[in-house]
Amino acid sequence: MQPLDPSGTAREELHRQVGGQMTRHLAAGRWSVREQLAIACRYLAREGHCQTLAGQITVRLDGGRFATIPLGTAFDELTPAGVLVVDEDLTTLEGEGMANPATRFHLWVYRARPEVRCVVHTHPPAASALSMIRQPLVVAHMDQTPFHDDCAFLADWPGLPIADDEGEIIAGALGSKRSILLAHHGLLTAGSGVEEAVYLAVLFEQAAQRQLMAAAAGTIVPVDPALARESHDFLLQPSIFGASFAMYARRMLRSDGDFLSA
Repeated sequence: MQPLDPSGTAREELHRQVGGQMTRHLAAGRWSVREQLAIACRYLAREGHCQTLAGQITVRLDGGRFATIPLGTAFDELTPAGVLVVDEDLTTLEGEGMANPATRFHLWVYRARPEVRCVVHTHPPAASALSMIRQPLVVAHMDQTPFHDDCAFLADWPGLPIADDEGEIIAGALGSKRSILLAHHGLLTAGSGVEEAVYLAVLFEQAAQRQLMAAAAGTIVPVDPALARESHDFLLQPSIFGASFAMYARRMLRSDGDFLSA
């Protein structure tokens, strides 16, 4: 056991070593975008994110196209064959049906954030409850540190997000962050791909659940900002969110059978 290092050098070196080991040993799956969407939607449904037809997930493709789920299809029903491809006007290019018209506000996020490849928006119970009392997410637990200084809050509801005004407001409030809590509405996560955006959405609802439970029991105490930043960077490594998504896929294939080939 190494002695404590006041400079933090040994700690940083250990983090680098562990990060390298995870890159080599944590296995991420290899799925098409359609397969990723089917896995993502079914797992989000399992986690309580989509109890109605509200909520959307989109993936930016090339040529101004986007993959999404058809309006009227429940998240836990989606198969790769059911995925839609739409253009920037939400006109269907591939597949049957129409996109949820509320998907329009995703387009504003993509325009403002060229690095974003996937947007998840859902109305799960705990995040919706926080939105109803206009309480931002508080980072007070290790598992919530991916949201440290990386979760915005929109304090006023701009209305149903089916026109351009709402999209512009939401994208502006999100800014450069990966997540946002939308008052009187729900959550949104924006990631480098499906794996990251879904990982954040799952963690977001779990964080909101813990926050509500803790607030009912006592005073919530945020974690130290410096330690939160260190944990944020560690837990948002691609090896971690990639392996987490692979875990979600294994769980859904065990429970739902081989829906990827349906």
